Amino acid sequence: MRSIYVAGLGPGDGRQIVELGVMELLTRRVGRTGVFRPIARGAHASELLQDRYRPAAAAIGVTAEDAAEIYARQGAEELIARLVSRFHTLERECDALLVLGSSFATDDLPRELAFNARLAAEFGAPVIVVVGAHADAADEIAREMRTGYQVFSDLGCTVLAVIANRVPPGMTVEPDLPVPCYMIPEHPSLSAPTVEQVARAVQAKQLQGDEEGLTRDVTGFVFGGATIPVFLEHLVDGALVITPGDRADLLLVSLAAEAAGTARPSGVVLTLGEEPTEAVRALTARLAPGMPVLAASDDSFTVATTLAGLEGRLAAENPRKIETALGHFDAHVDTAGLADRIELTRSERVTPMMFEHTLLERARADRRHIVLPEGEEDRILRAADILLRRGIVDLTLLGREEVVRKRVAELGLDLAGAPVVDPLTSPLRDSFAEEYARLRAHKGISMERARDVVTDVNFFGTMMLHTGRVDGMVSGAAHTTAATILPAFQIIKTVPETSIVSSVFFMCLADKVLVYGDCAINPDPDAAQLADIAISSARTAERFGVEPRVAMLSYSTGTSGQGADVDKVREATARVAERAPELLVEGPIQYDAAVDPRVAAAKLPGSQVAGRATVLIFPDLNTGNNTYKAVQRSAGAVAVGPVLQGLRKPVNDLSRGALVTDIVSTVAITAIQAQETAR
Repeated sequence: MRSIYVAGLGPGDGRQIVELGVMELLTRRVGRTGVFRPIARGAHASELLQDRYRPAAAAIGVTAEDAAEIYARQGAEELIARLVSRFHTLERECDALLVLGSSFATDDLPRELAFNARLAAEFGAPVIVVVGAHADAADEIAREMRTGYQVFSDLGCTVLAVIANRVPPGMTVEPDLPVPCYMIPEHPSLSAPTVEQVARAVQAKQLQGDEEGLTRDVTGFVFGGATIPVFLEHLVDGALVITPGDRADLLLVSLAAEAAGTARPSGVVLTLGEEPTEAVRALTARLAPGMPVLAASDDSFTVATTLAGLEGRLAAENPRKIETALGHFDAHVDTAGLADRIELTRSERVTPMMFEHTLLERARADRRHIVLPEGEEDRILRAADILLRRGIVDLTLLGREEVVRKRVAELGLDLAGAPVVDPLTSPLRDSFAEEYARLRAHKGISMERARDVVTDVNFFGTMMLHTGRVDGMVSGAAHTTAATILPAFQIIKTVPETSIVSSVFFMCLADKVLVYGDCAINPDPDAAQLADIAISSARTAERFGVEPRVAMLSYSTGTSGQGADVDKVREATARVAERAPELLVEGPIQYDAAVDPRVAAAKLPGSQVAGRATVLIFPDLNTGNNTYKAVQRSAGAVAVGPVLQGLRKPVNDLSRGALVTDIVSTVAITAIQAQETAR
């Protein structure tokens, strides 16, 4: 068990990004994580961590009020004794425990620092010290970092690392300490409040806008008192318009700018308790229905004063800001090195969250370029936003650029790093048509026909992959499986010695990951095809960290059954053993004998696979598809896939009901497959 104590040197250090980043690191490596805040004052960061990570254990030690009473009545030692007892109770429930240090709500900074150091020492928890880089000079920030290290090490703590947060961009800081030091630059989006935070701060009523609009970042203010031409000169992306409620002209201009795409304000606050007429509201709702319009009872000066010191915070209701924070943390902190210093070893128990985090970690380690043909689909855009914010892959979106960019703005996303390509107007269309006509000449495809074919987004995306412009493709959120994979069959083709393209699902159970194949592509494979599917599935499992032990499933085990269906599985098992003698394979075998050691001991004693199977090969699509869905729905498993296998370059198909998280995982899987293809 490892405990990590995140402690700051004072208020305003932006420590939440570090707490979030460390928690993300823990969940990648161990199965049961915990969060402990010794003293809680009101709403606290552990609420966000609990909501996002669902830790096995989470608690506070005491409230600030109770801590003050215990300290006054019984002294500091009694307070520390209670907190240590509570800590050890929680510690027994998890494999790694994150301790959140003081929020510095008092003015007695030295005593709070000493209190944090004492607790960390009593808990036996090494400390990550966070310093808020408030100074403008590098030597001052370095001095603060040295002070932070010295304070905690002098008080008996083991310091794992010192992190300077909110460092001015481009500044180089050299603290010269005997532990790793990391500099996290200031990020405008993380320090910017959201429109929802603004609404709460000024107690405003929402007149218009959707949930996405409330998550927009407020990066500046524009005060409505000027004429329209002057006002427009100052209206920029991210600005919050603050204007008296009777200035309907400025309200309409702000929303018209949003609709036209000339500027994208974060929202409008109407002051003095004045609200627009029904006629004006009907017009604004047509111009930009998603843009937030708020009404505050205070005057503009009071609203501006209230908002002057408002800063952004990470909250569960704003996942986009969380993804930005995690991507920013990973970009500037050596998480692998930090994990080594914490002495985190990967757990043999693999939870769904651990598996998904591992996918993202591996994809980010060697970034690949993925094309998403369905660039006009909202779920694809939201997934792309997450992927880019986390720095997981490079992306190209296909679609009409004006449609994509408009929808991106409406959803409040940031896809500036992803080019948008329209197959109909792209200069690549002719060269792609020539290549496609060449590839399909044996089918009599003319150049004129090829020019039409490659305007289809899936064919165009596949041609980008074929010609090496991207490393992988993911589609299917708005297309059938056939529409997604037909271009791959025609253009990419299968790897040598593989006769069939097939699929697997990674079935993430509570404590392990199983691989199911084929549950999506082939209705009734023959024995040779079933052997291909088994070998491909074993290779896929191994590529993603699952030790392959292959069970060829049937309705009978061993030699107990007869019939054409069992004979097919028996022949396929023999073919696998002949073609891939290094693989552990068993078949025919029933599902219970494959995964339950007790049943295996009775039915196939001595088998190296029975009771321990990790790759389960179904005899036909009917059995496989129904089984994966039954396990997914009844056992609460997370099904990741389908993941296509057997193609020379990676193409993956999404379910048309895919969630944003499913798309993110599938893109990460595709990137990892591309890494392997490049070797």
